[in-house]
Amino acid sequence: MNNFVIGLKKFFTNKNTVTVIGILLAIVVLYIGYNWRVNQAINPITVPYATTTITAGTQITEDMIGTMEVPPSMLEGDVIRNRADVVDMYVSIDGVIPEGSLFYSRSVVTREQLPNSIIMDYPEGYVLYNLDVDMASTYSNSIVPGNYIDIYLKVMNRVDTTTGTVVDDRIMVGKLLSNVKVLAVFDSNGNDVFANLDENRAPAQIIFAVPEEYHILLRKASYLRAYESEIIPVPTAEGLKEEPGDVTLSSEDLRNFINQVTAMTEEDLNANQ
Repeated sequence: MNNFVIGLKKFFTNKNTVTVIGILLAIVVLYIGYNWRVNQAINPITVPYATTTITAGTQITEDMIGTMEVPPSMLEGDVIRNRADVVDMYVSIDGVIPEGSLFYSRSVVTREQLPNSIIMDYPEGYVLYNLDVDMASTYSNSIVPGNYIDIYLKVMNRVDTTTGTVVDDRIMVGKLLSNVKVLAVFDSNGNDVFANLDENRAPAQIIFAVPEEYHILLRKASYLRAYESEIIPVPTAEGLKEEPGDVTLSSEDLRNFINQVTAMTEEDLNANQ
């Protein structure tokens, strides 16, 4: 037994033997590595593709997605490999995905990343309204998307449009609408104020949606040429409730005043009957 152990030690301490074993191990490692790389390159994997042409801004649904097997070596760039990463995404606003094409990360976005995402985020029958604001009227940029605001109206200094003189200098201020949800806040260039906080963008417009009847009322209030009128957003804590309230009219007096000093359409007359 001792002779066997001594012989084994001599065998492994022989430089030639060690060299041969090292070479053999290197060959084995290279062979295994080569075969692994080859298999990785030629064994097909399943990837999603478009079964129909999908245009810009379109939501990608299950029926628009098929799967195919392709060699990994053919997948170049930012190809999306998992079907789940495509379902319910949207085609980027400057792109189109042809029928039969694979999906690429640069070509699909979430709904929030679409420039027009706000037009999908309000109830049916509501109408978008863009209210001009500044740092002061947004409480130092404290009104953010998802907040709820009340809409106040200030009317003062009725002016004779012919002579330009003030004929009534009384001030009227009141809450016109309640529970209005803010959808977006943009700067003067149309950029989302809160998309990049490092840029310190100044708010210029608040976007929200209200029922058509109240939308018309707001438009009329903003066009009161003979008055120094101002539409004022005021933040509320409505958004903290589990079920925030719907948009409601807060002042019949203000609505009646606006309608009295503006022309009534046939729809207005029918609505008031």
